[in-house]
Amino acid sequence: MEQNAQILNDPKHFGLIGAAGFIAVRHLKAIKDTGNVLVAALDKFDSVGIMDSYFPDADFFVEYERFDRHIDKIRRKGHKMDYVSICSPNYLHDSHIRFALRHQADAICEKPLVLNPWNIEALIEIEKETKRKVYNIFQLRLHPSIIALKEKVAKAKKDKVFEIDLTYFTSRGHWYFISWKSELEKSGGIATNIGVHFFDMLTWIFGDVKQNIVHKSEPNKAAGFLQLERARVRWFLSLDINDIPADVRANGQRTFRSISVDGEEVEFSDGFTDLHTRSYEEILKGNGFGLKEAKSSIQTVFNIRNAAPVGLKGDYHPLLKNDN
Repeated sequence: MEQNAQILNDPKHFGLIGAAGFIAVRHLKAIKDTGNVLVAALDKFDSVGIMDSYFPDADFFVEYERFDRHIDKIRRKGHKMDYVSICSPNYLHDSHIRFALRHQADAICEKPLVLNPWNIEALIEIEKETKRKVYNIFQLRLHPSIIALKEKVAKAKKDKVFEIDLTYFTSRGHWYFISWKSELEKSGGIATNIGVHFFDMLTWIFGDVKQNIVHKSEPNKAAGFLQLERARVRWFLSLDINDIPADVRANGQRTFRSISVDGEEVEFSDGFTDLHTRSYEEILKGNGFGLKEAKSSIQTVFNIRNAAPVGLKGDYHPLLKNDN
């Protein structure tokens, strides 16, 4: 409690890139909940009225060049940014992280941190040069059910190999396939855009990837198999509402999450509301997840993106046989 009080009594200055995006509101809330101040925000879209609910006095820019100039100007007056939160499209993360470090701020970046493994190596060098830090949001590592699963696995026999089925269906409307999210070179595809934090969670708990097979890879769905040090994982990700179980759809829900471990369901549908705030609390204490923690999941999704699908061969996700 004393450490949290210290955080609240020592407000930090934040910048925000990508203020109009879906995930930005969780960062706005986290900045406010941790007792800090948003000084300036950037987005080429100006539909950012949500800022009034959190930081109505923050400066706002629609042009990167003017935002850059503003941050530099206030830094020279002795009011530099402590952190820059990055919620921009995936393919811009690398550039915006570099922006933060150049301005002597730490970066807090949404997942995926970057699209390619070599981008991480370059950022490690820039971290050393600037003596600043890059943090990634891996909120599943802070979810109570996932922490309990990690503890359970740690207590199991060392030669125990778990059988995992990961299913994540989250339907998207027609807009998605017009936006940058549908462009492979910008989003990294479905495994990168919506799956990267699951792959991070799995390798965090069950160890490094030993084998990576892709059974299906399409713009709106992907599935495959991962052999980890302590688990065999069959995974299936989809944006198609028709993949969501009928009983779930009947309740008006458009998302279905499931992780089964040796046939036993891990309940983690709830508890997501404040995980970004929890992430910020840990970062402010110096305990955030950095570049090295992100490397495994970025390599995994990069390999998935570049793999040739083998079709329904071998150990594939059981729901794939119903997918036409």
